[in-house]
Amino acid sequence: MPQLGLVTVLIDDYDRALDFYVGRVGFDLVDDTEMDDGRRWVVVAPPGATETGLLLAVATTPAQAARIGDQAGGRVWLFLETDDLARDRARMLAAGVAFEEEPREEPYGIVAVWRDCYGNRWDLVQPGLHEG
Repeated sequence: MPQLGLVTVLIDDYDRALDFYVGRVGFDLVDDTEMDDGRRWVVVAPPGATETGLLLAVATTPAQAARIGDQAGGRVWLFLETDDLARDRARMLAAGVAFEEEPREEPYGIVAVWRDCYGNRWDLVQPGLHEG
């Protein structure tokens, strides 16, 4: 299996999600295709990403709607890697992205937890800064 292609994020509105992920986080809009049934195939990804992207999918059932913003039961669910956490955190803060904490050092790098516009928790990670 060569790569993980897309990860679905349940949302309530395409335009709200695009405003957040493209307008605030800084992701690129990879695809926005109208489908026959009124749905859209909307994919966003970090600039330059060549493998994994997010499929933004409007919830269509009550069970799906109940999981918007809590797809991982309150745990950090998605990890956005950067080569400069301070730069990207500052840019995201200026755009209105809510961080839960100041950056902290972990054995795998520097990390700061943030939430998307639905409440899903993410890690912004600058990996590989520590030895052993």
